[in-house]
Amino acid sequence: MAVGRDFLLASPLTVFARLCELAVAPQFWRAAMYSLLRILSGFLLGALAGAACAGLAARFSRLRELFAPLWLTLRAIPVASFVVVALIWLPSRNLSVLISFLIVFPLLYAETGAQIDRADPQLAEMARLFRMPAARKLLYLYLLPALRGMGPACATAMGLAWKSGIAAELISIPTGSIGERLYQAKVYLMTGDLFAWTILIILLSAACARLFTALLRLIAAKLEGV
Repeated sequence: MAVGRDFLLASPLTVFARLCELAVAPQFWRAAMYSLLRILSGFLLGALAGAACAGLAARFSRLRELFAPLWLTLRAIPVASFVVVALIWLPSRNLSVLISFLIVFPLLYAETGAQIDRADPQLAEMARLFRMPAARKLLYLYLLPALRGMGPACATAMGLAWKSGIAAELISIPTGSIGERLYQAKVYLMTGDLFAWTILIILLSAACARLFTALLRLIAAKLEGV
């Protein structure tokens, strides 16, 4: 209301009206699915790779020493640097997968390693004395506690995956992505579109985080009955 110019700062009513207009267009949902599939792919690959590498690092101390500088490097390098370098090697349509992976991997690696380190050594000693099979020891001492404690970290990682993935799309501008729509909104000073797409990103990120944490709880509950 103070600015009085929608092209500089759109009002909430303008943004809501524009979001409703965009939502009835097939291109809106195609762009949403385009970015959703790629960012989720990067997240899942990063989560699986981070958890697997953390398990190996916990088992082999030499690997933990080897992974330490890689983990620190991935955490420190800004997204823009990743994007610029990756554009030399990858087509823009797959860039958000790689960037989401590189952002999620160190976070899930660190969190999974922390969950493994929190395992009770007395329970591990008891399992050894009673000669519990290795598979059941892995399940009850490490996997289940990790799944129960990974919810907040996965929600954070999902949010970072969406932020970094959309940033990568905004820089590389792949055709048919949310990043391309944000770039067009910026070029043509369509702040209503800009905020409408941003609302969609927030909703998708929050929905993905909730669904993934619920999936972790479901998997943990199923494994408890094994």
